[in-house]
Amino acid sequence: MAPSDQSTGRAPHVPVLLRPLLAAVAPVAGIWLDGTFGAGGYARGLLEAGAERVIGVDRDPLALQMAAAWAGEYGDRLALVAGEFSALDVHAGVPLDGVVLDLGVSSMQLDQAERGFSFQKDGPLDMRMSQSGESAADLVNGASEEVIADILYHYGEERASRRIARAIVAQREVEPITTTLRLAEIVSKCLPRPKPGQSHPATRSFQAIRIAVNTEFDQLAEGLAAAERALKPGGMLAVVTFHSLEDRIVKRYLQLASGAEANTNRYVPARAEVTARFELVTKKAVGPDAEELEANPRSRSAKLRVARRTSVPAARIDGAALGLPEFKKKGRR
Repeated sequence: MAPSDQSTGRAPHVPVLLRPLLAAVAPVAGIWLDGTFGAGGYARGLLEAGAERVIGVDRDPLALQMAAAWAGEYGDRLALVAGEFSALDVHAGVPLDGVVLDLGVSSMQLDQAERGFSFQKDGPLDMRMSQSGESAADLVNGASEEVIADILYHYGEERASRRIARAIVAQREVEPITTTLRLAEIVSKCLPRPKPGQSHPATRSFQAIRIAVNTEFDQLAEGLAAAERALKPGGMLAVVTFHSLEDRIVKRYLQLASGAEANTNRYVPARAEVTARFELVTKKAVGPDAEELEANPRSRSAKLRVARRTSVPAARIDGAALGLPEFKKKGRR
């Protein structure tokens, strides 16, 4: 999620947590898949660190268009694929030595007002990473008050979710909500004025709506399972998250897959170590150091988790086991 150079189409030199990521997966070799290609910073870092080939996957057409300006530097060492990382094993087509996922919205998307992700810039209320399907405007103008409140609460941890949902429904009756600043204003009026240093009042609501529009949590659960299927024994999985809900899902997945889940009942026998499908490389999440925080303040909430695939066959894990929020996701007036 590092800043991108949109004037040249080139990737940023140092994406978030690249240095600790490369250190954790060293030595870098073989075939890697970057499931959230974005501006290409992780792919470039992996190639320059020794990866034989990187497959870059992104559902945002603009990301792949922008990469065309520099991808040729790497010849056939870099392959670009349009698609979702939830099917990364299909996109790879071969067993992988590593998978990296950088979750959430990219700086490239945030910085473009016309994409509708930012509450700080006026633009159409869109938020679609793939630039297709239901938009944020469709959701806030078409979903029921109950569904909007559930989305804000479960995906944004917004405690004023019901108050905000009521205001959205009331205001869309006056005039459809079609711009980012109008939605941000509606949300802000429902909450106290922020104190210095606090985040914008609309932060949690915009996060929640974006997650819902792009089915990000379902994509994440499916993407982790796809990485498990695609990785060779010894292959590395590196995931960078930007908020607590994402990190909770990744942490829970790796706990279950590695057998590191806390045993809450001392009378239940410990599970055999041979069942572990991953070995934890980072026992705790790794955050940015002072140097990175100074260079890129947006990295302050980033967390990196890394695990190594074992030879144990891949298994299925349902969303409930990962703590995915469960509620009725669709609904109309």
